Amino acid sequence: MGYLDKKTVDDLNVAGKKVLVRCDFNVPLKNGVITDENRIVAALPTIKKLIADGGKVVLCSHLGKPKGEPKPELSLAPVAKRLGELLGKEVVFAADDEVVGANAKAAVAAMKDGDVVLLQNTRYRKEETKNGEEFSRELAALVDGEVFVNDAFGAAHRAHCSTVGVASFVKEAAVGYLMGKELKYLGNAVENPARPFVTILGGAKVADKLNVIENLLNKADTLIIGGGMAYTFLAAKGYGVGTSLLDEEKIGYCKDMLKKAEEKGVKILLPVDCVVAKAFPDPIDGE
Repeated sequence: MGYLDKKTVDDLNVAGKKVLVRCDFNVPLKNGVITDENRIVAALPTIKKLIADGGKVVLCSHLGKPKGEPKPELSLAPVAKRLGELLGKEVVFAADDEVVGANAKAAVAAMKDGDVVLLQNTRYRKEETKNGEEFSRELAALVDGEVFVNDAFGAAHRAHCSTVGVASFVKEAAVGYLMGKELKYLGNAVENPARPFVTILGGAKVADKLNVIENLLNKADTLIIGGGMAYTFLAAKGYGVGTSLLDEEKIGYCKDMLKKAEEKGVKILLPVDCVVAKAFPDPIDGE
């Protein structure tokens, strides 16, 4: 045990067992080529540990926002190829539009200890983002309901089938090394912070950070808010934001948070200038 009393991969005995690992392979692609492989590299320690321990490693992840339907440009096939190169061994890609289909089942059934299979984009299934029980059960059944490892910290705030639902239908669940590292740093920072305690929040939606913002107002000295959500805070202060991302339903909430921050003596820092463009480059970090 560790990482805020969570079971970790070091607590598991996976020899001869099938292990479903939720990774964060949401990498930027341009013309089918990965332009930043940092998230793939970050997943390697957990994957290598499970391989070395004799597990049959079944990987899953989302990529982009296919919105519940197959989109070839958001296939995880390029990730399987690059991951195989980084591991120095074959990573079988189960090309199933339904994610847990005939190809996936056949690939997993043929696995030997130490083999690796990567499933298709979990968000090809509309049930994924709704945490539907049927898809959660299918994912668990693919590994005979044995072991689930969540190593996708970047997606852990969302209650989806592959991050939350599947854990209810397996015998053992644990966190991977990447998740553990983030939990360790986050736990230490929040529970026993060095002062001044400055936090940086980003992302597109204020709604995803409601509890986080309120919690941090009781702990932090300064909140720096960037990303798309900054525009909702700017709108709450009366600024025009043009056609920038705006969560109109949360403007009132942002006003409340700004008032609470002032009452508590917490500084909330927002962007003072912006880069203006007619459209986003594709991928956004590729130009």
